[in-house]
Amino acid sequence: MAGPTFDDMTQQGVRWTAEQVLALAPDAASRKAGSKLGAVGPWSETGSSDEGTVWGLCKGSGSKPYQTVIDVADSSGPAYKCSCPSRKFPCKHALGLLLLWAGEDGSVARAQAPDWVEQWITGRRGRAEEKRTTTGAASGGASGDPEAARRRADRRAERITAGATELEQRLSDLLRGGLAAAEQAGYGLWEETAARMVDAQAPGLAARVRELGAIPAPRISSAHPSGCGPPPTRATPRPGPPWIWACTR
Repeated sequence: MAGPTFDDMTQQGVRWTAEQVLALAPDAASRKAGSKLGAVGPWSETGSSDEGTVWGLCKGSGSKPYQTVIDVADSSGPAYKCSCPSRKFPCKHALGLLLLWAGEDGSVARAQAPDWVEQWITGRRGRAEEKRTTTGAASGGASGDPEAARRRADRRAERITAGATELEQRLSDLLRGGLAAAEQAGYGLWEETAARMVDAQAPGLAARVRELGAIPAPRISSAHPSGCGPPPTRATPRPGPPWIWACTR
């Protein structure tokens, strides 16, 4: 059974899956760190609203907990604010809070938002409304059309799906091509594929692709890794991750 669509994910009252939350992570380190914070332990004063706001206080290394708040109801994607010094968006605290909220144990219950949350969400949505009003006036009001917003969300979802399909095909082609094709392609193949995922509005997939291309190739033995050729030398390094090494006999 298919999971919630992008449109569904921005609907009020629809909670995401852990996979959908972790797909927002900017890199592998953030996914790992965020997963560790997806439990009740470090969190206090958590809550959520019917309008699509999630908040909580996360214990950090300092004396004051980090204030984390997320707007999950925006049709353009979730927005985050955290008092931690991280420059990543979302930071590990936002990912952990979303994982806690997405759980089925009710750890993040409906509650009255505290003042610091109300100030941020009111200001943010006020600015967004002002921007929509200004843009709508300049374009004859077309941008305020909810049907147009739905179509834009549908187009974005279609681009992401097409990007995932293209990535699957590229990896399949690489596996079929074997070691020789991988050696000829080098890291440029991975960077070009990552760029295609960015074009498809799938930055999470782009990050995964770059991680694959950056995996160092460990020396398995003195023989060629595929078992089909001479030993590798400094002049002919083994490119790409180990799982693409395949004997082409």
